[in-house]
Amino acid sequence: MIRHIVFFSVRRKEDVEAVRSGLLALGKIPHSKHFEVTLNTKVDLFSNAIDVVVYAEFEDEAALAAYKAHPIYADTTSKVKPLRELRYSADVVAAA
Repeated sequence: MIRHIVFFSVRRKEDVEAVRSGLLALGKIPHSKHFEVTLNTKVDLFSNAIDVVVYAEFEDEAALAAYKAHPIYADTTSKVKPLRELRYSADVVAAA
């Protein structure tokens, strides 16, 4: 299983909800086993730059690739990208 975790910071605080709700559209893509979009609680003592987190689980790399190739992914990216500042992504294999 692949865990796909993406962290976003938003340019303007008033756009945080627009980014979060925009990213929810990615949950309509059928290739993930689990999908969620959450706001960062910002309780870390050292860094709170991240505003929104996407977490998804995929059966394998092929499912993740199919997710990224889906038209909803491109449409969502085009809407959210102008509102975000940073985007960090991590794809990790779950321990057996």
